[in-house]
Amino acid sequence: MTDSVLKGAQTASSQEVIDLAERVGAHNYHPLPVVVSTAKGVWVEDPEGKRYMDFLSAYSAVNQGHRHPHIIGALKDQADRCTLTSRAFHNDRMGEFLDRLCTYTGFEMALPMNTGAEAVETAMKMARLWGHKVKGVENGKQEIIVCEENFHGRTISIISFSTDPEAKEGFGPYTPGFKVIPYDDAGALEAAITPNTVAFLVEPIQGEAGVCVPAEGYLKQVREICTRHNVLMIADEVQTGFCRTGRKFAVDHEDVRPDAMCLGKALGGGVFPVSAVVANQDVMGVFFPGSHGSTFGGNPLGAAVAIAALDVLDNEQLERKSRELGEYLREQLRGIDCPRMVQVRGKGLLNAVVFEDGFQAWDVCVALKNKGLLAKQTHGNIIRFAPPLVITKDEVDHALGIIRDVFSQIS
Repeated sequence: MTDSVLKGAQTASSQEVIDLAERVGAHNYHPLPVVVSTAKGVWVEDPEGKRYMDFLSAYSAVNQGHRHPHIIGALKDQADRCTLTSRAFHNDRMGEFLDRLCTYTGFEMALPMNTGAEAVETAMKMARLWGHKVKGVENGKQEIIVCEENFHGRTISIISFSTDPEAKEGFGPYTPGFKVIPYDDAGALEAAITPNTVAFLVEPIQGEAGVCVPAEGYLKQVREICTRHNVLMIADEVQTGFCRTGRKFAVDHEDVRPDAMCLGKALGGGVFPVSAVVANQDVMGVFFPGSHGSTFGGNPLGAAVAIAALDVLDNEQLERKSRELGEYLREQLRGIDCPRMVQVRGKGLLNAVVFEDGFQAWDVCVALKNKGLLAKQTHGNIIRFAPPLVITKDEVDHALGIIRDVFSQIS
């Protein structure tokens, strides 16, 4: 047993923690050289006691802030009662959770899972089954349309329609039945639809692609096209949902109602993996016992956490806070004098700074970390800024001071 293991997580140094993880863990991530050992609200701390502002929020899974007391209280209370039953039996929390989620989203039914990728897989299975049973497409010929630069997860089926070489190459053979079109191009969607098309799966804002916000009116056009062709519009709101973009869901910016939504991340309040697909009965009603399942999906511990997570969104008016502070953050970022910065974009508190093509933002993220702010680059030249929605204006101003200081040093 190594010295670092013997010391325990509370006393091991950051470097010892990193060295151990690099030695025994698969190298499928390239994290910043920082170790988070404790966290509260917007702030995290490393083993040496240095504090940082979290401006990534676990890719929007920590919208309610780290260790929100209401969510942690619900977790502890439920852990003392019952944690898991599987779906072989009923539990006394799942129905309450799903009812609350349906009320929050405005849909009639919900199917609980654990991760965002599972939610997407569930939605795709639902669409294929609906296409066969309701639309009448021959089984095996159902088509789902997706967009270039999408990120819906990392399962075999999902990466089969990825256009990111790092996510896709080497993992063949790939799952058939998908058609890829340009994002933010309603005409391309119209042209791609055939009698076998059962669904269009789309991110209302492409997060992993660099917070790509479509042109105003795109989602309304998508809704009209899908309705006219009897094609399900499925919105992947795993990263954009639960007030992250300044509305409950990103589709709300255009008052668009999809046929189904994939949900996850912040639904678990930053403490437990909880995901779901929501839809109305005429779509989700195609499932029957044995057609889909999950041992942990709908477990009472996750259900209790999710109910509390929804409480915090409402009680602390995080939709309004995200909208107002997001507008302020983008305005201030655009005012920074940095010649190599070419664009600031986003909605709510899901934002990105885009640098010149070819610019590598890794060193900028390391410099931000050294000054006390944690953010991560994507596509090399883009940095996302997405703090927990509980952040205050004073904390935003503190972060802006760090960002200005670091950006001013970029030559």
